[in-house]
Amino acid sequence: MINQGQTLRQVQRLSPVQIQTIKLVGLPVLDLEQTVRKELEENPALDDTPLSNDEESSREVSLDSVEADDSIPEYRLRMQHSSGVPRPEFGFNLSVKDSFTQSLNDQLGFLQVSERCRAIASFIIGSLDADGYLKRDTDSLVDDLAFHAGIDASAGEVEEALAIVQGLEPVGVGARNLRECLLLQLRSKRPVKPVSDAIAVLDVCYDDFVEKRFKKILSRCGISESELKEAINVISKLNPAPGGGIDDSYDDIASRVVPDFVLKEDGGKLSYEMPRSNIPSLKVSRQYEQFLQQPVRNDADRQAAEFAKQKINSAKWFIEALKQRQMTLKKCMDAIIELQSPFLVSGDEDDLRPMILEDVAKIAGLDISTISRVVNNKYVETSFGIIPMRYLFSEKMSTQDGGEVSARAIRKALQEIVDAEDKHAPLTDEQLVDALTASGFKIARRTVAKYRDQLGIPLARWRKEV
Repeated sequence: MINQGQTLRQVQRLSPVQIQTIKLVGLPVLDLEQTVRKELEENPALDDTPLSNDEESSREVSLDSVEADDSIPEYRLRMQHSSGVPRPEFGFNLSVKDSFTQSLNDQLGFLQVSERCRAIASFIIGSLDADGYLKRDTDSLVDDLAFHAGIDASAGEVEEALAIVQGLEPVGVGARNLRECLLLQLRSKRPVKPVSDAIAVLDVCYDDFVEKRFKKILSRCGISESELKEAINVISKLNPAPGGGIDDSYDDIASRVVPDFVLKEDGGKLSYEMPRSNIPSLKVSRQYEQFLQQPVRNDADRQAAEFAKQKINSAKWFIEALKQRQMTLKKCMDAIIELQSPFLVSGDEDDLRPMILEDVAKIAGLDISTISRVVNNKYVETSFGIIPMRYLFSEKMSTQDGGEVSARAIRKALQEIVDAEDKHAPLTDEQLVDALTASGFKIARRTVAKYRDQLGIPLARWRKEV
């Protein structure tokens, strides 16, 4: 037996403007510029011709005049892909992975190799991680080439192509592990005694080197203590991340970053600007609006009017979404300045307050998810340099006197303690806990281990020097 009935329920649906805004809020300024220009190319109802002063006041876009139109194609509302930026602690606007891969392929293009070998080598380049390492074994690459590139390559061909990749700059790319990466760099140097000793240390005594078993190294390699020190000095100057994912300096990164906010300080008070870079100002095409005012005489006119209406609606939604993005970013930055003004003025990490996404969301009157999108891959130019917005966020930790301090302040203190330790007898994690406790920080050993890993500080036995 079939029963029919009616039920009433509420379903929350995002409007086209909300969908566009969510997408645009997460974009840094360079990606936003690309998205705007792509929208200009795809939607003829958008116009970037500068307005005159008289037009500026009369051409303000209002969503009240946009009628609901369910016939707008679904692809207009689909999230567009944008190339994100990479990411280390101080992230990028420009993708390091993309530029790194392109550089290797450019070098490959100048080599006299067969097209088949070039194709295999290019596939290997595309398989490197952000640090320039190849984390796939030969058999897996053979399978990947057959499945993804349609190339039936032998293991020997893959090894031959890999050797070519490992000969590209920067030296060390294409290594399967850290040991191979360092050896590739050493073997490219002039074979003076310290370099030869360094090769012997890594080639013969790598495990002993990692575990700081210096006496075994001296015995197995037949070198003196002073020669070992020179060899270790050579090794310490090598690049463990030739792809740039770890070793990029702050200055190198900052030179490629376009800030989303530029802070200005006057008498301890902060204000900011939001550079538009090369983002054009948009308006709805007057030609398209006038087209809708023409009489509809036949079916072709009706279809043309329907198309024009869809494009105009989409243009207005996009323009409104850009305005919403601007307002959302301003609310977020206003809240951050309210919470972190002392640090943003001084640049001293001791002035950095504990701050989480929820703190900003409460002041800005926005959802935590929105704040997360705003601060991701965004940068702030301050008087002391360009910093990622994520840098301003830090969880709260307790001090011995019951106060609160940012986790970043604890990491700074941890780094200072490790820098000052006796490298012949480096501090264990338990001893680091005691040292931090003596400095007034209340912290568990597992938290010290986590912060130590975040700072790239190895275990005590690996910090030991000869």
